[in-house]
Amino acid sequence: MRLLLLDVDGVLTDGTIYLDDNGVQTKGFSIADGLGLKLLKGQGVGAGIITGRTSDVVALRGRELGMAHVVQGCADKAAAAEEILAAEGLGWEALAYMGDDLIDLPVLTRAGLALAPPGGAPEARAAAHHVTAAGGGRGAVREACELILKSQGLWKAAVARYGCP
Repeated sequence: MRLLLLDVDGVLTDGTIYLDDNGVQTKGFSIADGLGLKLLKGQGVGAGIITGRTSDVVALRGRELGMAHVVQGCADKAAAAEEILAAEGLGWEALAYMGDDLIDLPVLTRAGLALAPPGGAPEARAAAHHVTAAGGGRGAVREACELILKSQGLWKAAVARYGCP
């Protein structure tokens, strides 16, 4: 796997959308997921977002994590993934994708590694090669990052800077 693309609501978050009295949207993100994504990046595995919704907070989170690809307001996630793969010079076999709902199925069914959180739609979980133990917004992405790094023999190098054996 050379690239991990993620849905947002239900994957990077628990799926809850908060709106204040002024219509400002906020979401909660897991710090553990963020570190997992930084560990991936440190080992040369890219990450990005493809989401059907649009919000400033998602753009901000993508920038915080140094993501090269943040696609919002996307109705055709497979087409967006294909464009990203072409830009990166990668094929579908190099893509890990985590999604939780029906809109994610066209990418889940083509990705080299399909991942879903346990709270995802039954169809998304059935299409996944791996369903995480942790829920969306609660460490699911961190678990996926660790799975990728460990399966490629990169885990030890990824965590060495933290004094881990």
